[in-house]
Amino acid sequence: MSLATIIVIAVAVVVIAAIGFYAWQRRQSQALAVRYGPEYQRVVSETGSRHRGEAELRRREERLEHLDIRPLQAQQQAEYEKQWRATQARFVDDPRGAIVDADLLVEDVMKTRGYPVSDFDQRAADLSVHHPRVVDNYRAARDIARRHRRGDATTEDLRQAMVYYRGLFEDLLEDREHSVAGAERVVERPVDRAVDIEPAADRVAAHREDRAVRTDREVRP
Repeated sequence: MSLATIIVIAVAVVVIAAIGFYAWQRRQSQALAVRYGPEYQRVVSETGSRHRGEAELRRREERLEHLDIRPLQAQQQAEYEKQWRATQARFVDDPRGAIVDADLLVEDVMKTRGYPVSDFDQRAADLSVHHPRVVDNYRAARDIARRHRRGDATTEDLRQAMVYYRGLFEDLLEDREHSVAGAERVVERPVDRAVDIEPAADRVAAHREDRAVRTDREVRP
């Protein structure tokens, strides 16, 4: 075999290997983009490049593997659902107080499940691994809560924050961390619900709690 032939073969092998590696990288990137949804683009934008963004997402996954994230027991889940219904009912007459309660309730569920909660940014990053479709809404809800404390949030802002908190609350009650099927279903599950903020005097007291939260179709023209 001539030297020229050997060189041609070597170059061809390198090119094929490079193409294969590029294709593998693209599949990995696509898988991350599908899994994280909007969170993927957010991290890539924040880090300044696709490579650094994907490395950050993989670091998050590695960190979660070392945390003791556990599902709620049936009794715990029932108690939290009861607390959430009370928080929803409070929104009708006291939306500002209900937002504070919702924020604290979500944080308490996270602590019970094993998530560290001391730093909000890290908390959101941890949540993004198994709850990527609602984590950005959680950030938005927390921002509205901060604006509320400064007196800058409207009642409509608070209603939207309640919708966001409910989406994450419901996600946390499910054991997505240990269910691949559940993690895939999160793409399809809608979380956008509106909170009914009409005065309590306009409703029947016996149905007040059940009607505290409705769908957008029910409360919008």
